[in-house]
Amino acid sequence: MTDSAGAEGEGIVHSLKWRRTNAAKHWQLYAMIALPVLFFVIFSYVPMYGVLLAFKDYRVADGIWNSPWVGLKYFEQFFQSPSSWRIIGNTVAISAYSIAAGFPIPILLAIALNEARSAWFKKTVQMVTYAPYFISTVILVGMALQFLDPRIGIVNQLLGLIGLEPRNFMGEPGSFKTIYVLIGIWAGSGYAAIIYLAALAGVSKDLQEAAIIDGANKIRRIWHVDLPHIRPTIVILLILNVGNVMSVGFEMIYLMQNALNLSASEVVSTYVYKMGLINSNFSFSTAVSLFNSVINLALLAAANFIARRTGNGGLW
Repeated sequence: MTDSAGAEGEGIVHSLKWRRTNAAKHWQLYAMIALPVLFFVIFSYVPMYGVLLAFKDYRVADGIWNSPWVGLKYFEQFFQSPSSWRIIGNTVAISAYSIAAGFPIPILLAIALNEARSAWFKKTVQMVTYAPYFISTVILVGMALQFLDPRIGIVNQLLGLIGLEPRNFMGEPGSFKTIYVLIGIWAGSGYAAIIYLAALAGVSKDLQEAAIIDGANKIRRIWHVDLPHIRPTIVILLILNVGNVMSVGFEMIYLMQNALNLSASEVVSTYVYKMGLINSNFSFSTAVSLFNSVINLALLAAANFIARRTGNGGLW
C-alpha cells in the first residue's frame, strides 16, 4: 500500500516537472495564447459581476452590492409588459428569416467560385462580394436609405418606369424584415464564403477524379463529393448562427428604425439600449439582457445536441 502511494506521488512530481519544462521550452506559444485569454477574462468574465443588477433595485449612490435585492421583479415586469412578446417575436422572426435566407448564400457562392475556371473572373467576383463587408454599417444603411428613397431612390425610379407608384419602403412595417435580411446578405455573404472556400480547398483531388471516371457530372460531384466534405463546417457555423438567434445585430436595426416601422423593428437589443442607456433603467435592462443570453445559450446547447445525435458533429 505504501509502495503504491509512493509510486503515485513520484509520478505526480515527475508530471509536474515535465509540465514546467515543457512550458519553459514553449513559452512563446503560452505568451501568444495569454493575450486572447486575458482579453476574454477582462471583457467577458469580469463584467459578469454586473449581472447582479437584474436581481437588485440598483441605486447609483449605493453601488451594485449595497443596492436592495428584489428577486425576479424585473423579469416579471418585462413579461407582463404588453410589448414584451411582440419584441421577442420580432427578434426571433428576423433571426430565423436571416438564417433561412442568408445562411445558404455563402455556401452557394463558395461552390460557384470553386468551380470557376477563369482566374480573372474568380478574383473579380471575390473582390466585388467581399468589399461590402469592410464598409461601415452606417454607410451601408445610408446607401440603402438612398436606394429606397420614395422620391429619388433608384428602386422607386425603376418602379416608375414600369408604371408602378413609388413606395415608402422604410415606412412599411411589412417590408422591414426583408430589407434587413437583404442588406445583411449583401454585406456579409462574400466574407462568409471565405470559410467554405478554405474548406473546399481540402477536397481530395483523387475523389474528384474518381467521380469523373464514374461518369458523375458537375452537379453530382458537388452533391456527393464537395458538400459531404464541408458538411462539418456547415454544421458548426449553423450551430453558431442558431445560438445567436436572440442577438440580432443592434447597429443596423437601430439605424433603420423610425416611428413608422417600429412595430416590426423593435428587437431585444434595441429595447435594452433604450431602457438602459436612454431611460437609465439599468436593473430592468439587465434583466431583459440576461433573459436574452440564457435563451441564446439554451438554443446553442440544443442545436449542438441535435447535431451530435444526428451524427453531424458539434462544438463539443
